[in-house]
Amino acid sequence: MTIGTEKSTDVARIEHLKVRFSTDNGDFDAVEDTSLTINEGEILALVGESGSGKSVTAKTLLQMLPESSIESGTVLLRSSENGLQDVHALSYHELREIRGTTAAMVFQEPSTALNPVYKIGWQIAEGIRAHADLFEGKKLSKAEAKTKAVDILRKVGIPDPEIRVDYYPHQFSGGQKQRIVIAQALVLGSKLIIADEPTTALDVTVQAEILELLKSIRQEFNTSILIITHNMGVVADMADRVIVMNQGKIVESADVFELFDHPQDPYTKKLLAAVPKIDDKTRRASTRKTPLTIDPDLDANPDDVVIQAENISVVYPGQKGHKEFVAVDHVSFEIRKGEVMGLVGESGSGKSTIGRAIIGLSPFSGDLRVYGKVLSKLNSKERRQLRQRIGYVFQDPFGSFNPLLTLGEAIAEPMIVAGTNHPSGLGVANLKAAIPRIQELLEMVRLPKDFANRFPHELSGGQRQRVGLARALALQPEFIIADEPTSALDVSVQAEILKLFLDLQDELQFSCLFISHDLAVIDMVSDFISVLYHGQIVEKGTGGQILTNPQDEYTKKLLSSLPIPDPRLQRIPR
Repeated sequence: MTIGTEKSTDVARIEHLKVRFSTDNGDFDAVEDTSLTINEGEILALVGESGSGKSVTAKTLLQMLPESSIESGTVLLRSSENGLQDVHALSYHELREIRGTTAAMVFQEPSTALNPVYKIGWQIAEGIRAHADLFEGKKLSKAEAKTKAVDILRKVGIPDPEIRVDYYPHQFSGGQKQRIVIAQALVLGSKLIIADEPTTALDVTVQAEILELLKSIRQEFNTSILIITHNMGVVADMADRVIVMNQGKIVESADVFELFDHPQDPYTKKLLAAVPKIDDKTRRASTRKTPLTIDPDLDANPDDVVIQAENISVVYPGQKGHKEFVAVDHVSFEIRKGEVMGLVGESGSGKSTIGRAIIGLSPFSGDLRVYGKVLSKLNSKERRQLRQRIGYVFQDPFGSFNPLLTLGEAIAEPMIVAGTNHPSGLGVANLKAAIPRIQELLEMVRLPKDFANRFPHELSGGQRQRVGLARALALQPEFIIADEPTSALDVSVQAEILKLFLDLQDELQFSCLFISHDLAVIDMVSDFISVLYHGQIVEKGTGGQILTNPQDEYTKKLLSSLPIPDPRLQRIPR
């Protein structure tokens, strides 16, 4: 049904939308009485935590919700020929025509949005072939479609597009894959792009590039953009107008400057307060309950050194004529008792590889001592025993758990493997014997004891990460490796996990290697920071030294790419 061609700047309009999902446990209201408009050439930010209804609301514009959903309200999209159309009244064929042409979706995870068995040029050309009527009604040849794919890849900044158009998705980095899905959204000339968390899993430098690309698209093509995010720094950088959602309802709507200057709703204030900032007040040196007395300029007592690495290198041999890949290149550092060392750098810089080398899971050269023992001289049994003295918090809180085990069984697993002869005295013979310790650990990470009987899929991301921290502490290790433990979490949940980590570190005084690509997070948790670039440490020092007076150009680039939750400051060229 066509609403009309009245003179309106709206490219999309939602009125009194309600979405209900039917589940085995009853009906669930995902969106309640939501109304919004998107103007021509406008960047509208839809903000809220996971489960707030953001993505559900956006997907109604293209009728992409599952059949189990029940929808009511009005959802209108503007096409150049027909004015505003009610998408609920469109047939399947008509919906297929507007998808990609009137509005296009950029999905949150490009790795799952792209088909791994087809070249990216073919995947872009697929949309071109499906909408041949846009090209004077003639069916384009494969060569013509490929030429258009190359052109759009060039526009989104893919290097050597004539060559890389024939690459498969796995041959691109995360940021490049995100550019490719943006190219898919642009190739048919869509006037509305729905970008669902387009930067969540990206490094700050890559995130800055993607945001700049989206802004240039708006400027060049006058494209409207609906950006869905929980990152208030991204909102400050991108948005003209902001709508805040909480539990399926809009709680606040305002111009971006007004919202940041004078937030009205408590939930909006909570989101803004949760954004990590580089600040003297939140720096670890200021928040420690027991100040660290380590002098980095003095040699440490050998008994106080937990990890000592000298000229560590990790090199992966080349295959089929390719050169060998140097993942870590002559890195040296030490971590002492009670100290948290932050290791910061982009994806591919070698951060996680160093963590895996410490627990003996990556082959390396150089001298690496863990608890004073030379790792390369230990046999397999000694290495297993050494790993039991190291806790590991994984980046993906869902993928790190066996879905068939209850959370209590997952926490008990390291204690059962260690056995009753473990030096910590916390090893057990079976699950029943581990129950008191499981309950103690759940209480330690601020979770109810009955969570021990739940399965991983029954918890939120933040709750799963709390359980991951409990499992890492099961044998009371003196040293923990935390590998990007908050990168996949909403800002408010991230703030809760970081506070919990800091409280536990103050209480238990464990040493830690904290890996992250977020300088603000690193500043909050770390006593000392090492900046890693292409497998080499380019700068190290305290948070005050690194973040207020950086010396290396790469560190300066990381700092300049960090989104600031203030639209006036964020929009000043840095």
